[in-house]
Amino acid sequence: MIQLDFYGTLVAASLVLLLGRGLVTRVGVLRNFNIPEPVAGGLLVALVLLVLRALDIEVRFDTSLQAPLMLAFFATIGLSADFASLKKGGRVVGVFLLAVTGLLILQNAMGIGLATMLGLDPLMGLLTGSITLAGGHGTGAAWGAVFSEKYGLASASELAIASATFGLVLGGLIGGPVARLLIKRVKVPGCHAQEAPRLPKGFEQPNKERSITPFSFIETLALIAVSLLVGTLLNGLLHGTAFELPTFVCVLFVGVVLRNGLSAFGLYQVFEREVSVLGNVSLSLFLAIALMSLKLWDLAALALPIFIILAVQTLVMALFAVFVTFRVMGRNYDAAVLAAGHCGFGLGATPTAIANMQAVTQRYGPSQIAFLVVPMVGAFFIDIINVIVIKLYLALPFFAAV
Repeated sequence: MIQLDFYGTLVAASLVLLLGRGLVTRVGVLRNFNIPEPVAGGLLVALVLLVLRALDIEVRFDTSLQAPLMLAFFATIGLSADFASLKKGGRVVGVFLLAVTGLLILQNAMGIGLATMLGLDPLMGLLTGSITLAGGHGTGAAWGAVFSEKYGLASASELAIASATFGLVLGGLIGGPVARLLIKRVKVPGCHAQEAPRLPKGFEQPNKERSITPFSFIETLALIAVSLLVGTLLNGLLHGTAFELPTFVCVLFVGVVLRNGLSAFGLYQVFEREVSVLGNVSLSLFLAIALMSLKLWDLAALALPIFIILAVQTLVMALFAVFVTFRVMGRNYDAAVLAAGHCGFGLGATPTAIANMQAVTQRYGPSQIAFLVVPMVGAFFIDIINVIVIKLYLALPFFAAV
């Protein structure tokens, strides 16, 4: 077994990002279908590690940096959200939230229905629904423990982790192709001379040049650090209460309060370009570590009926994005980018959604509304709504008898 320490893992993650950039640049299929660079590089490395494991060589990474990077990314999302912009996008956020809620209900109905048809415990269908797909690894592990202890479902935690891994991979793969299909139907901004150019925000086109200074960099770094510290403390205070939320939601909330509080009192204006630079670095490294350390053999261990359920869920996600998300969000370019983002956190996680949208906007142009709506809904509202939906399903007489 080869064990890489903190520094070795950081070097490996950096090389994965460079590999992903090279693959997307040189391989037309990846570029045409808008596959995110961290996904391309990370999956290739994960496949190589799968082959090495078959040869009795296992490589393990130090993933201690993964959680701080994810939290730093959500802190920058919070620091980028000002109430004035949120007010402008209020109706759009509401409509998108309804679409997201509809998918959560559909995912659980499909999972339970398919599990019942295949002769499985319906709880396994619920576990391969919104719990692990929209909820991700954290939500999946938490509910897996509940299902094992309270309902006696064997290997629930292992199934949850494998299902969440499946969703993370597919969420990063289908978003780009879905957007490419939809963009063929709409007018892309910037393709017509009469449209006035608009300076894109950092999360929309992360490779745009940005000037920074050492002092302003430290100011922004301090804001992110405060968001992480206060957010984790807030999470500790809420732990075990009715208001308990995931740590990243607390960090994001603190970032929002900092951004708007400092601005309202005239104390400080957040430097958005710098926030986006640090946010994009955190996002890229987080995804690189998450994807290169994927245990793909966990997916190979999935029983055929579970694999069928997850494959159908992936198809349902793609069809929902095309026929529901895209249509209710306006059937325009922004709606296409939103659909790509929905694929990302509908199957995987919010960082995957941002990576999907970046892959699209880097090629076709910025979408301000998409990068306003998806982070707020995907990072904040979806976890709250998902818990409500899951508990409503468990309250059905169908599960009461289980």
